[in-house]
Amino acid sequence: MNLGRRLVIAIGGNAILQEGQRGTAEEQRANLEVACESLAALIRPGVNVVLTHGNGPQVGNILVQNEAARAQVPALPLDVCGAQSQGSLGYLIQQVLSGVLRSRNIRRDVMALVTQTVVSPDDPAFLSPSKPIGPYYREPEARALSQEKGWKLVEVGKRHWRRVVASPDPLEIVEKGMIRKLMRQGTVVIAAGGGGIPVVRRDGRLAGVEAVVDKDLASATLARDVGADAMILLTDIEKVAINFRTPEERFLDRMTVEEAGRYLKAGHFPAGSMGPKIEAAIRFLAPRPEPTLDSFGAPGARFSRPQLKVIIASLNAAERAARGKTGTTITPD
Repeated sequence: MNLGRRLVIAIGGNAILQEGQRGTAEEQRANLEVACESLAALIRPGVNVVLTHGNGPQVGNILVQNEAARAQVPALPLDVCGAQSQGSLGYLIQQVLSGVLRSRNIRRDVMALVTQTVVSPDDPAFLSPSKPIGPYYREPEARALSQEKGWKLVEVGKRHWRRVVASPDPLEIVEKGMIRKLMRQGTVVIAAGGGGIPVVRRDGRLAGVEAVVDKDLASATLARDVGADAMILLTDIEKVAINFRTPEERFLDRMTVEEAGRYLKAGHFPAGSMGPKIEAAIRFLAPRPEPTLDSFGAPGARFSRPQLKVIIASLNAAERAARGKTGTTITPD
């Protein structure tokens, strides 16, 4: 399968921290050793790669640390906590992936960037926060925090409350120009970790906001920003299914955008699992202007490119999926 010269590869949070683990640096490094062996198979001569990743458990742990230590040190806002998780995870991925590539005699620089994702201050998501983050609280503490900080908290489970924040739509990756330059040099770039740090433009400046951006939608935004030929979403399932976990369950080898949209509208892909990945695929594959080489070559020069595509597959089967042997491939209509 021809995936083109520019790939955006997104790995889920389970590649870094698995269910039941405490989240130690040693656990995450060990998980990444396995994940990066699969990723290395996709890094080939002449192919420029951007890697994105989840950060849900990690930023949640940072928020727990914030709350536990708030009597001793000032608690940091959510955008700064997101930057911390992006930096620490980027460091781990950069170090482990560099080592795996060297062991395979693949000479490629790997660089992690702390990146910002522009969102609209008028996004309706800010009016109805829905993304749970951080620690659990008992009702008296939840009420006090709501009054003191203006947080919205919702009841989750028996007698426990949790903060919810907005998840606005990603509009643009601020550092896209630098990412394109690094890709042109052959650098493997790690960017938009956890969806990137959500920021808004105010009076010509950027300002962080208390929100989180969906990592799959941010990956699609980044893929369009850098002119990617393909986007690979690696998760814990080998193929996309409709009628999932029912007697009518059917796994799909291929879908068009029209079919993906129809299945999404029919409720086959829930918002908490496969839904964002399908939405990301639809956005990436949407019609766009005829591409030029721009920062990848002579300004304005035309070049041929393969048909855009999105692959959703298991991280463990990444190489086979890239060869069309497994996974679900989504293409334009």
